[in-house]
Amino acid sequence: MNYQKLDAALATALNDTQNLEEPSLGVFIHTEPILDSAAIALLESLGISGGSNGKDIFTATLSPNAISQLSEQPWVMSLKRSQQLRLVNQRKSLGSFSA
Repeated sequence: MNYQKLDAALATALNDTQNLEEPSLGVFIHTEPILDSAAIALLESLGISGGSNGKDIFTATLSPNAISQLSEQPWVMSLKRSQQLRLVNQRKSLGSFSA
């Protein structure tokens, strides 16, 4: 595992994960802009599509083993943890606005 390519949130989540084979971690994969056929094949083997149309950021839910494998690839620039965002103030009272 190349920890230099992982952000802090992903490294922490990897340490807390028990099952190394279960795809349980949402990640952003930042790659070089132009990928060769071997890189595209590896992405597709992990269930990630779109490598052949010039994208350089991918999202996926991966296992710790898959993340480790990707972190070792020279064409992967970084891997970042994806988390569901929540609104800060989900409920606002309409009565609090005055004209």
